[in-house]
Amino acid sequence: MSPSTPAAEPPARPPAAVPPSPTEPTTSRPATDAVGPPTGSDTGPTATGPAAEGVASPIDAAAGAAVSSAEATGSTAGRSAGFGRTMAVGAATVLVLGLLGAPLGWIWAAVAPATPVVRSGDGAVYGLAQPEQPIAADGWFSLLGLAFGVLTALAVWFLLRRNRGPVGLVVAAVGALVAALVAWQVGRRVGLAGYQRLLDTAPEGTRFSKPADLRAGGIELFLGVLPLPYGNVLLPAFAAAVTYTLLAGWSRWPSLRPEPEPDVTWLTAPAPVPAGPAGDAGSAPAGPGEDAGSGPAGREDGVSSGPAAARPVPPAAPEPPAPGEAGPPRG
Repeated sequence: MSPSTPAAEPPARPPAAVPPSPTEPTTSRPATDAVGPPTGSDTGPTATGPAAEGVASPIDAAAGAAVSSAEATGSTAGRSAGFGRTMAVGAATVLVLGLLGAPLGWIWAAVAPATPVVRSGDGAVYGLAQPEQPIAADGWFSLLGLAFGVLTALAVWFLLRRNRGPVGLVVAAVGALVAALVAWQVGRRVGLAGYQRLLDTAPEGTRFSKPADLRAGGIELFLGVLPLPYGNVLLPAFAAAVTYTLLAGWSRWPSLRPEPEPDVTWLTAPAPVPAGPAGDAGSAPAGPGEDAGSGPAGREDGVSSGPAAARPVPPAAPEPPAPGEAGPPRG
C-alpha cells in the first residue's frame, strides 16, 4: 500500500445506547405509539378533552360561580354601607340644624316686641284697641326664618358635597323645618313664666306685657291625630328648598359634585414647524396647493387632522452667470 492511498475506513458501528438520566423517569412506550393513538397503558395526559376543546370543567365552573357570588355579595355590602352612611350623615345634619333652632328662638324673642295687656276679671285683655305687636312678632319670625333657610341650604350644599342631590335637598328642608319648630317653642317660652305669675296674682287693672307668640303659624291636628305644621313655620323649609334648587341649577357639574377639569393643553399646543432654508423655525415654504399662512391642504384655520410632517425643501435656483462670462448668442 502506497503512502498516498488512503486507508480503508472501518465499518460504522451502531451508536451506543445512552443510559437514562437518573433525574428523568424512564417510561416504556410500545412501538405502535409512533403510528397509532396512545393505548390504554399510557397514563400521561391526552390532547383531547374539555380543556383542549375550550370547554370549562365542572370544577372551573364551580370556582367561577363562587367568585361571581363573592363579588355580588361584596357589591351589595358596599351599597348597603354607602346607604347607611348617607342616612347617618343626614340624621346628624337634621339634629344639628334642630339644635340651632334654640338660638334662633332666643333672637326672635329679643327682637319681637311684647304685647301690652291689662289684667281683668276674665284674664288678660289687650291694652290697645288694635295692637300691632302680634303682627310684628309674626313678621320678625318670618324674616328670621327665611334668612335661616337660605343659610341652611348654603351650609348643606358646601359642607355635604358628597351628598348633593335629592338627599341634600331633603336634609336641608327637613332640618330647616325642625329648626323653625324649635325656635317657635323656645322663643314663646322666654318670659312666659313671669307672665303666668302676673296673670294669676296681679290685681285687676294691672298692666304688663305678654311675650311674643305666633298667630299666623303653628301646628294643628289633622283628623285630630296627625300634627301638621302650617303658616310661617314652613317658611324656613321653603327658603332652604328654593335656595338649594337654585344652587343645583347653577352648578356646572352634571353630578353636582366637583369633578377634575379635563386637560386641554394638547388642544392649544402649537404644532412643530420645520425650519426653512435660512434656519428660521417659524417660516416654512408653502407646499403645493397651499397658500402662505394657511395650514395643510390649503385650510385657512391652520388645523390638520393628521400628524405634522416635514415639508420638502425645493432646490435652490442656480445663480446667474457673471456679465463677462456670458457666451455669444447662437445662430
